[in-house]
Amino acid sequence: MRDLASMDRDDRLQLMRFVCTFAWADLETQRDELTLIRKLMKALELEDARGQIEAWLDRPPAPEDVDPASVPRADRELLLDLARAVFDADGEVTPEEREQFRLLEKLLR
Repeated sequence: MRDLASMDRDDRLQLMRFVCTFAWADLETQRDELTLIRKLMKALELEDARGQIEAWLDRPPAPEDVDPASVPRADRELLLDLARAVFDADGEVTPEEREQFRLLEKLLR
């Protein structure tokens, strides 16, 4: 698994695209999920992409823009960890979130 510091900007932005999609798994974004995503945006040094990320929080990225097959193998465990974090952020994992995680895990492994 690659660490965040070794990722280029495009790869970090791709992770954020997925993370924003995870927040929409139950068809609504929760305050705790949004807080986590905004902290992650800072940690990933993507404040310059705030407009794009906020747009993904207002409306999820298009399905064709979040193809798990496009995630480099070195980043897949990190992506699963981030998905878990978003799904757990509000303290309640919905059936939709569980199903999306199960599917993502299957596609990535």
